[in-house]
Amino acid sequence: MKNLLVTQYQDFVRWLTRRLGSSDLAQDALQETFLRLEQGSSIGPVHNPKAYLLRIALNMASNRRAADNRRLATSEVDKLLDLPDDAPDPARAVEAKSEISALKRALAELPARRREIFLASWIENLPHPEIARRYQISIRTVQIELKLALEYCDSRLNRRNKLRG
Repeated sequence: MKNLLVTQYQDFVRWLTRRLGSSDLAQDALQETFLRLEQGSSIGPVHNPKAYLLRIALNMASNRRAADNRRLATSEVDKLLDLPDDAPDPARAVEAKSEISALKRALAELPARRREIFLASWIENLPHPEIARRYQISIRTVQIELKLALEYCDSRLNRRNKLRG
C-alpha cells in the first residue's frame, strides 16, 4: 500500500485536489494517510488498493476540515481578547456596597408592614394580588405602600428615583 501511494503520489494529489478544491489539503491528507500506513495496523485483504487509499485520504481531509472549523480564526480570538471587562473596579465595588448598606438602613426605618410588602414584591417577586391576600388589604393599598417605600428609600439614598424606571 505504501509503495502504491509513493509511486502514484502525483496522481493521488491531482485527483484529491480536484475533489477537495485545495492542493495543500490534498497533500496534507496524503501525508496523514502515509503516516497511518506507517503505523502498520493490519487491514486484511483489499480488493481495490487505490480506491482504499483515496478513501483514507478523503477521510483524513474531512477530519482536518472538521478540526479546523472547531478552531477560532485569529480575528475571532482578537475580538474575544478585546472584550471589555465588565467587573466593577474596586472604587465602584465599594460604592455599591455603600449603597446596599444605605438601602438596608432605609428599609429598616420603614414601618413593618410597608417593609414586608416591599420585600415581598422586590425580593420574593410576588404579584400584587398575592401580596394583597397575604396582608388582607386591597391591591391599591399594596401599590400605595410600594410607592411610599420606594420614595422613602430613594430619598434616603439621596438620588432621583431610579427604582421606578
